[in-house]
Amino acid sequence: MASALGLPENVRETASVIYRRALDEDLLPGRSIEGVSTASLYAAARQAGTPRSLDEIANVSRVGKDEIARTYRYVVRELSLEIQPADPESYVPRFVSDLELSEEVERRARQLLQNAKEEGVHSGKSPVGLAAAAVYAASLLTNEKVTQSEVSEVANISEVTIRNRYHELLEAEDSVHP
Repeated sequence: MASALGLPENVRETASVIYRRALDEDLLPGRSIEGVSTASLYAAARQAGTPRSLDEIANVSRVGKDEIARTYRYVVRELSLEIQPADPESYVPRFVSDLELSEEVERRARQLLQNAKEEGVHSGKSPVGLAAAAVYAASLLTNEKVTQSEVSEVANISEVTIRNRYHELLEAEDSVHP
């Protein structure tokens, strides 16, 4: 699964450690091995700052998204894992690369996200949705045309989410830089 998601070796090792701890702490009874191993990989990717969305993880696993999310919450709680919320900026480089956009777009997208944080717009919003909208907005601002549909495909998120977050990001930008 880690290979399919393009995750580095250290994430695989961390996932193994988390899985072994879950095994040692007797967390597997009543749960599938596949579910716990997938949840461990999801947790390890987030810990390492190379997060993948639940949809991406579910696409390479034989476990459903709901079971992964449930098992992930259980494992994190029972093992007292320290996991920060995913930072939208950590998704930007991958989206920019997949869409074959320039470094200028990446810089501009990061700036939009930082302004959104200053304005508190990011709170409670999907980091993937924010990152996708920032890449879309940045591409328009730098005249590198990309469609909402293309961004939605790469980020695996709806065009409606991109549109909504896009407007919020631009409002935050106007507040910070009137």
